[in-house]
Amino acid sequence: MSAGHQKVTAGHLRRDAYLYVRQSTVRQVFEHGESTRRQYALRERAVALGWPIERVNVIDSDLGRSGADSDREGFQRLVAEVGMGRAGIVLGLEVSRLARNSTDWHRLLEICALAETLILDEDGVYDPGDFNDRLLLGLKGTMSEAELHMLRARLRGGILNQARRGALRTPLPVGLVYDPLGNVVLDPDEQVRHSLRLLFDTFVRTGSARGTVKYFRSEELRFPVRLRTGPRKGELHWQPLLLSRTLGVLHNPRYAGAFAFGRSRHRRLPGGGTQIEYLPQGEWTVLLPDAHPGYITWERFEANQRQLHGNARAYGKDRSTPPREGPALLQGLAICGVCGRRMSVRYHARKAGRTADYICYHEATQTGSSICQDIAGAGIDQAVGALLVELMEPHTLDVALQVQAELDARAEEVDRWREQKVQRAREEADLARQRYMQAHPGNRMVADVLEAEWNAKLRALDEAQQELERARAEPEKRLDEQQRQRILALATDFPRLWNDPATPHRERKRMARLLIEDVTLTKGEGERTVGVRLRGGATRTLTVPPALPCYKLYETPRETVAEIDRLLDDHLETEIAALLNEGGFRSGRGLDFDLERVRSIRRRYGLKTYRERLQARGLLDVNETAARLGVTPGTVTKWRNRGLLRGYPYNTKSCLYDPDASPEHLKCERGAV
Repeated sequence: MSAGHQKVTAGHLRRDAYLYVRQSTVRQVFEHGESTRRQYALRERAVALGWPIERVNVIDSDLGRSGADSDREGFQRLVAEVGMGRAGIVLGLEVSRLARNSTDWHRLLEICALAETLILDEDGVYDPGDFNDRLLLGLKGTMSEAELHMLRARLRGGILNQARRGALRTPLPVGLVYDPLGNVVLDPDEQVRHSLRLLFDTFVRTGSARGTVKYFRSEELRFPVRLRTGPRKGELHWQPLLLSRTLGVLHNPRYAGAFAFGRSRHRRLPGGGTQIEYLPQGEWTVLLPDAHPGYITWERFEANQRQLHGNARAYGKDRSTPPREGPALLQGLAICGVCGRRMSVRYHARKAGRTADYICYHEATQTGSSICQDIAGAGIDQAVGALLVELMEPHTLDVALQVQAELDARAEEVDRWREQKVQRAREEADLARQRYMQAHPGNRMVADVLEAEWNAKLRALDEAQQELERARAEPEKRLDEQQRQRILALATDFPRLWNDPATPHRERKRMARLLIEDVTLTKGEGERTVGVRLRGGATRTLTVPPALPCYKLYETPRETVAEIDRLLDDHLETEIAALLNEGGFRSGRGLDFDLERVRSIRRRYGLKTYRERLQARGLLDVNETAARLGVTPGTVTKWRNRGLLRGYPYNTKSCLYDPDASPEHLKCERGAV
């Protein structure tokens, strides 16, 4: 102590003393009070060294904070006071109370040395400006950091040992609980178990997590959630199913009966936060399949992971998406024949509807180069659809029965879930009634609360019953005999169903994926090659002619143009339109003919008009005829109207005349008139 008094100078005493108090956890603060009392007792040491008690400042805002935490408010305040030259001495019970890592400790030593501030612990007083004292303090800091490492290593070793045996007790997701012996079992609540099985079955049916959420929402189903914090910790709540919760359930191996440990890695960020990195399955620390009962098999869990990975919206050859509403039949199945990556779909709006193009632009997006391929999908989709109709004929009956069984099972699952909801509401109402009946009649405040709770449970029971009755009363939710017969009609009329415009695009894509694994598209100079890989490994190769440009798609058929050319020799354009419609001819867009369409085709293909054809045969117009006969044009028109002169009309008002009419006969007729 005398050595400590020798290091304390008047300059140190003119500044304040700072006592830093810290416990690592809140539990230590409440259960290990002796350590806290020893730290506060260091104020007496400061008084013994010459500091008045009122100038001994206590910094204890870091109680319950680990020394390895870089975001300690109290420690930062201590460093700031030392750096501004306000501290004459810093007091701490031991080095581990001040810091548990060398970075913070040596920073404090450097600042104390520059500010000429002393450090006091239970062993004595040190001057960081002195080489020997600083060397000793550095060794103490290193030993404190090593001690923390050893403590963590022991704790980590014990946890890993338990985890490798599958005996580590970790929080379980909803649907799994611990029995009295500590074994993991399925939740005894039947509705909870049914909700989880319904989620997994719906994911298999829809092929996507978002589709599962949409199904739960459309059926107005709730999903169980067990509270982990708060005053109602452990209670079961029913909430609308969210996408994040759906993904959490699908990615959790505990539902497959497997014990997993080390699925994520935590890394501290420079700003004091924590980053969580989820590791691939091959890097998990422990994975023990069949460790306890589960809702699905391990094989199905791995299949779900592959489906989720394929659905992920990321660039690359592994990209695949579930069937959606667009008309592109090969959406999610098309592979570029040049680079081997998945192709994307781009739609174009047309008068007849949307048309799809298959594009591979991964390389263009990444490097700014040109796209690999851009292929029109109309002809390809038709060719693949025709192949599917051919392939599906032997298996149509099996597909029909599977669809019917799936629809029946879907309706039964939802109905069973609603029945369980009614049963749960009835049990809760009975419990509320029992609590109300057991209350003392004289304790009106308690009785009123229990009565209100009973009434609320009865209302919930009534709502659940009405929901069940309303769902059963809806005809579209249940399959009647007519719907069953329509489904069974798949066995003999699959081509009609496939080509029916009322069949949704999504259902047509789902049928395609029953047989097709993927389709490789290659764009050649004269044709496009379509390589179809079927489920099971068989392959088919199709060749599709290049897609026609838009104007070619609506081009008038050649036989129709030839018929118009033939009819123009003897008929007006209005007459030609009627004759074409009677003969079953249609325009390039499949429309009936009228005057404007006939005239447009005649101009488009440069056909001669009816007048030009008549003039080519030598017929004369009214002026030429009048000059030849030596009369006025009005007289020619009168003779035609009286039937004395034959005219050939080429529109509704004008005519051409035969040049072989006899002038003498006409003069005679004129004199008679």
